[in-house]
Amino acid sequence: MPKVFIVEDDENIRQIVIYALQSAGFEARGFECGAEYWAAEDRADILLLDIMLPGEDGFSILKRLRASPETKPLPVIMLTAKDGEYDKVKGLDMGADDYVAKPFGVMELISRVNALLRRSGTDRKSRLKADGLTLDTARREVRVNGEKIALTFKEYELLHYLLLNAGLVLSRDRLMEVVWGYDFEGESRTLDMHIRSLRVKLRTAGTHIQTVRNVGYKFEE
Repeated sequence: MPKVFIVEDDENIRQIVIYALQSAGFEARGFECGAEYWAAEDRADILLLDIMLPGEDGFSILKRLRASPETKPLPVIMLTAKDGEYDKVKGLDMGADDYVAKPFGVMELISRVNALLRRSGTDRKSRLKADGLTLDTARREVRVNGEKIALTFKEYELLHYLLLNAGLVLSRDRLMEVVWGYDFEGESRTLDMHIRSLRVKLRTAGTHIQTVRNVGYKFEE
């Protein structure tokens, strides 16, 4: 089980990301600052690193990681501000492997984590299956009884998260946070529309997506 650590001082973002990573099958731990991270006894397979941190900032942490032979190979994804183009370039130049701009959808972040783990040789199971339905995370491809199904980006992310949590009831708020992002300001009807679209596109497999009244949705195997 790959270990993913996140250094992020915003507790809300940190907890959402940890929850989503654990639901996706990762071992996940969060740290509020660099001091907490350096004090950890074990090390991660991949690190999600915010730039603006109390005390030692993300750039300084990255510099220390790349300066040590022990931590130099560690895959690092920087979490940058939405309009922080300079930060993105600086992070990549200093040795970051990828970046995600805030605000971000957590499923997009998980896809980037999976991609980086594949590139670094720490791959994990890439196919999710259920009654004729197959979701291939390596190809970002969905098939029903062997036939490829065309999904939008958000439809794919939503189905992916439902499959990762098959059998569990997922609240509407949790689905909105994970798939659309922690600061999504749109209407919750967006979720309902995507659920309806998924059910139609998946045909017989769409019946597995069930509504849990007054709570949310679940994928029932």
